[in-house]
Amino acid sequence: MFFWIFLFGQIQELPFQDLEISSPDGVRVFDTPNDKGSSITIEWELSPNDSVVSRYEIFRSDGEEYKSVGIAISGSNRYEDKDVVDGKEYWYRVTAIADGEYADSEVMGPVVSSAQWFHHGRWNALILGIIVCGLALWYIGEAKRGNPLFIRKISGLEAVDDAVGRATEMGRPILYLTGLMDMSDISTIASLSILKRVANRAAFHNTPLIVPAYEPIVMSAAQEIVKQAHLEVGRPDTYDESRIFYLTSSQFGYAAGVDGIMLRERPGAVFLQGYFFAESLILAETGASIGAIQIAGTPATSQLPFFVASCDYTLIGEEMYAASSYLSREPTLLGSIKGEDYSKMIIIIAIGVGILLATLSSFGLLKGLTSQFINWFAPA
Repeated sequence: MFFWIFLFGQIQELPFQDLEISSPDGVRVFDTPNDKGSSITIEWELSPNDSVVSRYEIFRSDGEEYKSVGIAISGSNRYEDKDVVDGKEYWYRVTAIADGEYADSEVMGPVVSSAQWFHHGRWNALILGIIVCGLALWYIGEAKRGNPLFIRKISGLEAVDDAVGRATEMGRPILYLTGLMDMSDISTIASLSILKRVANRAAFHNTPLIVPAYEPIVMSAAQEIVKQAHLEVGRPDTYDESRIFYLTSSQFGYAAGVDGIMLRERPGAVFLQGYFFAESLILAETGASIGAIQIAGTPATSQLPFFVASCDYTLIGEEMYAASSYLSREPTLLGSIKGEDYSKMIIIIAIGVGILLATLSSFGLLKGLTSQFINWFAPA
């Protein structure tokens, strides 16, 4: 007790010194680089007694009075003012504040913000984009000149005609599912491109095609595709719009409805093309139980194992997206696929070189080259 009384008495006797803070020097204001505009950057040197500064407050003027536009904590020497108008002149000052005391820097300006056309730290993306587009245009030109372009065989797409033929020989209809996504999803668009080929072959063989839709807009698109397929083969009278219908937008209600169609109609071929969720195995197992040949395709990696286990053929990931070019052999689509493949090859080689350089760098070799390579491909 006596110790604490003595210590308190000593503290009371300590003289208090007046708090004096220095203003921040070296203030710089400039248009924020590599941005879309409407931003000005303010930088400054920390106050010599930054340890007692509680914050730095940034003031801005457009020719009239100064207004506070932001605060930076002690130790910070940079602030971006993102609430400015491009092309307008502004002046700034930075104020160091501590316990009611403040010190203003000199006023800097005028400065004007503007948008930049290019991000100069992303030249790698520009160069890679030029390479990718250049390869695609080159191979599109090659395809249009009649030069054959090799695309590896995709078994699931090769089996489309066989599946339609089998259903025709058995006297059974074809069931086609476009997945559980709407028209804004790329997998649904890819599914409809495959439906065009299936509908064309089904119309040619006069085989009934059933398309229960999960979304009304997808139903309308499917009706137009199937109708066009019948017109192309010269059999518009065999088109039956009632076979392409809206079922339900309830996930498991849709699965139950499709299973009922499978058990009643007993289709000879079932196509499951699109984005599926937990109902994928329910649908595929029911199709397998009735003895139908099944061709599935989905970008949903979590559902691929179920399709692989229960379907005869499965399109994995981008195989489904490549279906339209693979089946139609249209030069523009083929050239795009070929250019994309070579672009992927370049990226894979770059990744391999990066791994090799990183490995050598871990042993103390080629450190400078490794850092340059990483900075070019993945700048901070």
